[in-house]
Amino acid sequence: MIYRGDRVQLDLPTLEEGRSTTIAPPGGEEAVLVLLAGDVEWDAVRATRTDVFDARASAVYLPAGSSVDVVAHSQTELALAATRNAGLAAAGSAPAFITPTDVVVNERGAPGWLRQVHDVAADNVHAEALIVGETFNEPGQWSSYPPHKHDGTDGEPALEEVYYYRFDRPGGFGFQGLYESESGEVDDRKSRERAVLLRHGAIVGIPRGYHPVCAAPGYRLYYLWALVGKPRRLAMHEDPAHRWLHDAR
Repeated sequence: MIYRGDRVQLDLPTLEEGRSTTIAPPGGEEAVLVLLAGDVEWDAVRATRTDVFDARASAVYLPAGSSVDVVAHSQTELALAATRNAGLAAAGSAPAFITPTDVVVNERGAPGWLRQVHDVAADNVHAEALIVGETFNEPGQWSSYPPHKHDGTDGEPALEEVYYYRFDRPGGFGFQGLYESESGEVDDRKSRERAVLLRHGAIVGIPRGYHPVCAAPGYRLYYLWALVGKPRRLAMHEDPAHRWLHDAR
């Protein structure tokens, strides 16, 4: 399964036990390879993870022109998030390995929209245009909330994003809203409002606009997120109609 946006790409390779492969950023770009589940050795560095809810991520940042040799010691699931059309030159630097202790954990929100955000490849790597992380919603909680965007239309850095979802139970589900105009406005962008039913394995591309997420009661929700843009800085613009929520806490 591969998602290709204008500036961001997500691939979900799998390896059978005993298989090996070499993974490089597609198209000469830069990428981050994240272990979702399995037991791997990449360039002789060992990493294990039962599933995304079991432990913090292990990952490899791959600069343009680099690659990593991967050996699977069990059935292994990976995510390869990469830039597209970024015009990067081969960096000439080696891959950077990210261990679970390198992942920065942020507790965000308030009751109703409490979530845990893990920065997997952010300030801890010298990437040019790519930021990668993971978000964990407890049952019934919201994230990307109050609704925010980062498409550059209000002065924030213009970043394109993709989300990849998993649930702690196979039947789990949630919803993601996608809209572009601020709440209360009436214009032709209203026709672009939509809600996406999220199932295990769903991928949602977010080229622009607000994108709040909620988990159904009874189901923990996870999503891997990858952002691409320059400047490489995550500065979110919140929907002004909902900023009052911060003062009500």
